[in-house]
Amino acid sequence: MLRMSNIRININKITTYQSEADVLQKEISSKLHLSKEEVIDYKIFKKSIDARKKDEIYLVYTVDIRVPNEEMVMKEQNYKGITKTPELPDIVLPSGTEKKTCRPVIIGMGPAGLFSGLILAKRGYRPIILERGEHVEARTNKANKFWEGRILDPESNALFGEGGAGTFSDGKLTTLINDQRCRMVLKEFVKAGAPEEILYLNKPHIGTDRLKSVVKRIREQIIDYGGEVRFQAKVTDFIVKNGIIAGLVINDSEVLNCETVLLGIGHSARDTFQRLHQKGVSLSQKPFSIGVRIEHPQEFINKTQYGSLAGHPALGAADYKLAYHAKNGRSAYTFCMCPGGYVIAAASEEKSVMINGMSKYGRKGENANSALLVGVVPADFGSSHPLAGIEFQRKWERLAYQVAGENYNAPVQLVGDFLANKPSTQFGSVKPTYKPGVSFTELKNCLPDYVIETIKEALVYFERKINGFARPDAILTGVETRSSSPVRINRDENHMANIRGLYPMGEGAGYAGGIMSSAVDGVKTAEKIITKYAPF
Repeated sequence: MLRMSNIRININKITTYQSEADVLQKEISSKLHLSKEEVIDYKIFKKSIDARKKDEIYLVYTVDIRVPNEEMVMKEQNYKGITKTPELPDIVLPSGTEKKTCRPVIIGMGPAGLFSGLILAKRGYRPIILERGEHVEARTNKANKFWEGRILDPESNALFGEGGAGTFSDGKLTTLINDQRCRMVLKEFVKAGAPEEILYLNKPHIGTDRLKSVVKRIREQIIDYGGEVRFQAKVTDFIVKNGIIAGLVINDSEVLNCETVLLGIGHSARDTFQRLHQKGVSLSQKPFSIGVRIEHPQEFINKTQYGSLAGHPALGAADYKLAYHAKNGRSAYTFCMCPGGYVIAAASEEKSVMINGMSKYGRKGENANSALLVGVVPADFGSSHPLAGIEFQRKWERLAYQVAGENYNAPVQLVGDFLANKPSTQFGSVKPTYKPGVSFTELKNCLPDYVIETIKEALVYFERKINGFARPDAILTGVETRSSSPVRINRDENHMANIRGLYPMGEGAGYAGGIMSSAVDGVKTAEKIITKYAPF
């Protein structure tokens, strides 16, 4: 096939009478001076939006086309943005020869656990996946009970359970890593029911509503290939003999003998981190970020980004990404922006408040929300202990619980009052989406002074970037503390910890950030197993 890049289509060309596909096909034929019939087929490889000029927005495509005579087209056409479509051969790995008497065990069923399990199962290793939480249907019920009735299950919630923390998010698949395994992960998502557009969109997402069924289908594939998945199977101890993993204790009672353990425990498995430390696993502190969520009307964000074209069906809900370097040397930035989304209760421990953002695939919610975070470093934790970052998180989560009424309400403050150093008393036109409820307070009572100071500066700066970003009635909700893991489980170039046979992976182990990079790290860890050991 041939690859055409930088095909730009003015969004005004897409109307009720002329679909996006029709316009794109005409543009391809026109640029190549070919008839519609001569373009046998085309597939979109990449699609993005150029909205730098609000009154002149373009959809920008890279497409792969099939024509009868590629050499002639390459020779005769005058369009410079055309090349041969590069071939990306699959990664072919020979299986290792070292034999094991036990099946490999994967702890955790987030992206790293799911994809390491899928790869190992396909290659005949029959992995056993242990997940402390429940399958996605039961987990959803538990999350709803918390949001509607304040009943928290510390083992099955918005952070623990099938699919990991990403299941209750926007399902964003953007990543900064450049790895050909990303394409493989996306294809597996599509195979499991994700929309095909994630293969080419510049900012792909699945949405929490669709992601739930997708992770379930991946689980079913793992089982079909000979793997085993066990829910409500919390690993409560690690059996280590002579510096080598020898077994796991499940739910304080069952002993599972094992020789190879892949650790995909996620960034909030605090009790598991504690146990690993007690067992002599090498851990280290790691920087992360904390802060709040900011909510605006989605219609307002659409207009700031797309101007008079806001609401055009080819554009969808708008997003934004902002960053600021403060006078105190710290950085503030927006993170995990959820267009048409919701601020959700994501606590995993009792008597604490921790929030996150979530969107459905359609992004039809009334509000936009984004994390507004400030970086923190080990020097802020007050201790050199490897798990000091966890205690740092706990401190602010428990304070948020206390100042908001000790009933899982979240503390909120309007932006105007936050900048004026006074508590809010009533909402303006923006209404909070957080459930089970919110309480007015001053956010300085549940966040460090330097975080408050940095966010204030950032709001003033962001106002210059997006007029109205710091509107007085925008809502700040606290606290968001789990942007990434506060701990790194140290590993060598073979992904193995200092305890032999233990393979840390994914976001919880400190080697990824987000669904895509976690999934890829799970794939790469599975590859380490495949090249070393024989199939089971």
